[in-house]
Amino acid sequence: MKNLIKIEELAMLVGGFLFFLLLPYSGWWFFVFFLVPDISMLGYLFGIKIGANCYNLAHHRALAILFLALGIYLSNDYLTAAGCILFSHIAFDRILGYGLKYPDSFNHTHLGKIGRKKE
Repeated sequence: MKNLIKIEELAMLVGGFLFFLLLPYSGWWFFVFFLVPDISMLGYLFGIKIGANCYNLAHHRALAILFLALGIYLSNDYLTAAGCILFSHIAFDRILGYGLKYPDSFNHTHLGKIGRKKE
């Protein structure tokens, strides 16, 4: 089942990239901005709860879909591109096992424990 879910996430990652290629930008821009959502981890400088909230907000599919929908509705290619990149980035994180964070520890995610000390 774990591999099936990873394949599903890979399909979402590729789908987001292919949708990005329909926009009037060179494909390499996708990779330039691909890791930008991880800036949200800076929230951990202010504590675990704030960090988890910042990370979860920036890694929630609803936000990616909102950007995509608003971008399409408003004919705003920047928002659409941001939605594509965020959607794909989230899928990539899920493939690697990084899920949404619980406020008790960076290593406690909705997909299970991550890091060296898994319980």
